[in-house]
Amino acid sequence: MSQATNQSWGGRFSEPTDAFVARFTASVNFDQRLARQDIQGSIAHATMLARVGVLTEEERDAIINGLTEIQGEIERGEFQWSVPLEDVHMNIEARLTDKIGITGKKLHTGRSRNDQVATDIRLFMRDEIDVIEAELTRLRDGMIELAEREADTIMPGFTHLQTAQPVTFGHHLLAWQEMLARDHERLLDCRKRVNVMPLGSAALAGTPSPSTAT
Repeated sequence: MSQATNQSWGGRFSEPTDAFVARFTASVNFDQRLARQDIQGSIAHATMLARVGVLTEEERDAIINGLTEIQGEIERGEFQWSVPLEDVHMNIEARLTDKIGITGKKLHTGRSRNDQVATDIRLFMRDEIDVIEAELTRLRDGMIELAEREADTIMPGFTHLQTAQPVTFGHHLLAWQEMLARDHERLLDCRKRVNVMPLGSAALAGTPSPSTAT
């Protein structure tokens, strides 16, 4: 008989979930890369919950300190990821509750995993865009510097794969730099669209819990 386990939604069923089904539906093996963003969003959420009076300052600090310690465990490779807990969100929340007790469960007030997923993905994409944007800027600057050095270096130009009028290698590099400039603009526009906070939308239509912008 295969091993069985209980999922976070297991209360809907009279029998525990088969372990094969648990592995099939779990996302923790790939979404654990969102751990830093999940903790970042949870710290912001805890700060908001304290601001509106759902958490005391002591509870907020306990949650933030616990999450910071968990981040350290993950970075050091000491964190034990659990497939039965399904995803990065439940793994971190369960570990937080283990560390600080019932206060850890209060962190989930006013949010669901649905908006956690949306928030984490947006934070991850924003971080990755910032990394790519910095490298793209460095590449463009390097191409411009090289173009200045090669401003008088003659090379053949091409149209329709056929040799055309002569150009300089410097001008050719600047043409490629202009293409990257357009990509750069698209990337920055994408960042603006990504940089919208969905936390608080909950599973569908918001939450009756008091909340404010984090």
